[in-house]
Amino acid sequence: MSLLDATLAAGRREAESRMRDTVRLYTQAADVFDRTTGQTVPGAQTTLYEGVGRVKPVAQASGVDTEAGEREVRLLDYLVSLPWSVPLPPGARVLPGMRIEVTTSQDSRMAGLVLWVTGAQFSDQATAWRINAEDRS
Repeated sequence: MSLLDATLAAGRREAESRMRDTVRLYTQAADVFDRTTGQTVPGAQTTLYEGVGRVKPVAQASGVDTEAGEREVRLLDYLVSLPWSVPLPPGARVLPGMRIEVTTSQDSRMAGLVLWVTGAQFSDQATAWRINAEDRS
């Protein structure tokens, strides 16, 4: 093992030791309107990853106010770190619009937070897999 490989392995172990949240990365199909009940039924969800992660706000004070569905929302940026070794199902890619749900956290206020993926960063020399996301609440 080269010095670089040993250093990366140590960095990945350290990064993973800081992942104290449990998250779920998933896709969600489009909502469907049920004419019988008059209700909109959420689309089916497909989980791509469920396990440890680290969710942290990025420049929270610089969130952007915008309008969505005739209501004001504030877009707050987050960086979600997953273990570098996490595989995705064959043929799957992380794409904008996917979602990340914080299922448990040491900070109980974060549990239930749903973030929208805006991008992902991949590198063979990274210590974690990082996903950019935003809170659209």
